[in-house]
Amino acid sequence: MDGKFAKQMIDFYKATFDNSFNAMVMLQEQTEKTMRMALDQATWLPAEGKKVVDEWVKAYKQGRDEYKRVTEENFKKVEDFLNKSAQ
Repeated sequence: MDGKFAKQMIDFYKATFDNSFNAMVMLQEQTEKTMRMALDQATWLPAEGKKVVDEWVKAYKQGRDEYKRVTEENFKKVEDFLNKSAQ
């Protein structure tokens, strides 16, 4: 496989990942806003229940951020490998 073609392919995959990830984040943020509105109106739900939901959202965001970090790190490794191979 030609190095230039491989780089273009990786760039395409990275752009696709970034766009898909950003769309997922937007959807999750909108879902979180909707959920928070519902929780604010759920007077029957105790404060402990709302705290559990908050912790769940926090953990989910941390996992999402870690996934993005690892994925970007691996894209960088592939790009570095391709750059070294081209030399």
